[in-house]
Amino acid sequence: MAQKPTAKHTLVSDPQLTQLLQSYETGLRAMQEHKYDKAKTALQKVVAGNNRELADRATVHLNACNQQLEKTSTQFKTPEEHYDFAVSLINLGDYVGAREHLDSLSKQVPKADYVAYGFAALDCLTGHSEDSLRNLARAIELNPALRFQARNDSDFQNLSEDPRFTELLYPDPGAETPIPPEPEFGNLG
Repeated sequence: MAQKPTAKHTLVSDPQLTQLLQSYETGLRAMQEHKYDKAKTALQKVVAGNNRELADRATVHLNACNQQLEKTSTQFKTPEEHYDFAVSLINLGDYVGAREHLDSLSKQVPKADYVAYGFAALDCLTGHSEDSLRNLARAIELNPALRFQARNDSDFQNLSEDPRFTELLYPDPGAETPIPPEPEFGNLG
């Protein structure tokens, strides 16, 4: 008596369908992680595929991705407003989302002191002390007033015992202004 092929066996024998299902799952996972660009790319592959039922389902999710991307792209009128949103994500504990927004901002305004400061805070909160110190040094270099803000910022609590952090926030006053060399008096006579 011949056995009927199971659904699992059918999927394995159709590599195109297997690939479409993988793209569909990738798209759904990316949506759950709020990575709508990635989700859109995966779901577009499914819509372009040859399985009508799966394409119809992917279209629904693709429309949701497009709505989210549209809302996000028009949501920020200024880079500062975008930065405030990234900070709110940090405060909510969404460090991955915050990093994505800070990455986007760093491309948009590469010399913005507040973006370097945001990276420094995020790096400190996520246990990346070296990166935090480097980004904080850059932020202070761009805007020395941030030194005072960092002194009272609880986001840097993990660095409070690090002497490099203390040096950044409380530099040796003599180190900032170089002492001019003694004038050389040559042979006067």
